[in-house]
Amino acid sequence: MFATNSSVPSVLVHELPRPVPTDEFAACPVGDVFRRVGDKWSMLLVILLGQRPHRYNELHRAVEGISQRMLTRTLRSLETDGLVRREVHPTVPPSVEYSLTPLGSTLLEPLSALADWALRHETEINEARSRHRDS
Repeated sequence: MFATNSSVPSVLVHELPRPVPTDEFAACPVGDVFRRVGDKWSMLLVILLGQRPHRYNELHRAVEGISQRMLTRTLRSLETDGLVRREVHPTVPPSVEYSLTPLGSTLLEPLSALADWALRHETEINEARSRHRDS
């Protein structure tokens, strides 16, 4: 999905079938990644782990409103995707530390670009929402 002409966004290079078949959309690796980073907690955990490794309880205290069950599920999903590394230290009791993998670290640049875009356009988005509510 890389464009040879850098002035054309890569998402526009390939023609999508019309209508987009549901099974193709569900199987799309891009959509899969968007679903992962677009869920309620994954992006926040990736950002926290991008700052430094954290122990489980540190993460739980750092993210207000996340249940232990949801934190565990999200970390496991990120680990399954190869974005987070779980390391058990042989202490008594055992301590567990989470960190980004090299692959997970590569996600920080596009997340930063998206965050920068959102901040740059926050006013415009809020104005559009306000106009929509008022109409």
